Amino acid sequence: MDIVITYVDGSDPQWIESYNSHVEGKPLAKRYRDWGTLKYLLRGIERHIPFARKVFLVVSSESQVPSWMDTSKVCVVAHRDIIPERYLPTFNSSMIEMFLHRIPGLSEQFLYFNDDMFPVMDCVEDDFFVDGIPAMGLSWRIFAFSSFLRLAKRSDDLARKTLGRPRHVFYIRPRHICSPMLKSECESLYEAASAEILDSLSPLRSDNNYNQYLFLDYMFLKGKMVNKPLSRKHFSLGAASEGEIADYIRDPHAKMVCINDVEMSDSSFNRKKKVILSAFQSRYPQKSVFEK
Repeated sequence: MDIVITYVDGSDPQWIESYNSHVEGKPLAKRYRDWGTLKYLLRGIERHIPFARKVFLVVSSESQVPSWMDTSKVCVVAHRDIIPERYLPTFNSSMIEMFLHRIPGLSEQFLYFNDDMFPVMDCVEDDFFVDGIPAMGLSWRIFAFSSFLRLAKRSDDLARKTLGRPRHVFYIRPRHICSPMLKSECESLYEAASAEILDSLSPLRSDNNYNQYLFLDYMFLKGKMVNKPLSRKHFSLGAASEGEIADYIRDPHAKMVCINDVEMSDSSFNRKKKVILSAFQSRYPQKSVFEK
């Protein structure tokens, strides 16, 4: 299986120039700032998911690629490689997720990671695919109060419509962790629903979008996914202290950890970043094959 990571560094001058040229107002820091943890995600992949075939890094342009990265080991994919030019530039992760299956050379089975998700204990292939079928923890919701949950509800609705099923009072909510995907099923869904998908695209996230859950819902409703949760720990930087997160990184109890960013002051960000990076460095001190 391959691994796909979407990544953005909001401090990149070229990215800032592009954003300012196409969007009014300042970017939302929690969606675009770089915590410096990408190298530890890659070190975790090398140690804990050694059966991965290739790692793809999806970025807006080559200026986003960190200077420490060995691009002979990481396959860099620019947005222009997978997204039609008329929809670029984009600063919307939900939109980018609609096109991941178009990555050249991508394997049939792949894992999709946001850059705030980290493997921290050894994994096996059955954690993600059981007899070739994606395995994902799923729950059912009825209310969708937040913008993110509205995206999830819209994605469930379109997956059902594509399969010729009526809308349901409940919608599927996959767990927020790395997502196992089948390229052929993503292609099948995209071909059947391309008109709706293309009509929903926007450079910034909006309630009109779909997100990656569209593909997960489609596979589950089609019988191509099993409901099997992967052990994980979820932290919000608004609820957990940096010390608590650092302690967990050094001594984890689940195979994956997700560390969600929130709005905070620059001083708070710098303080938390320093503590979290120190913990990752102590846990993963050796460079990975993905680094120069």
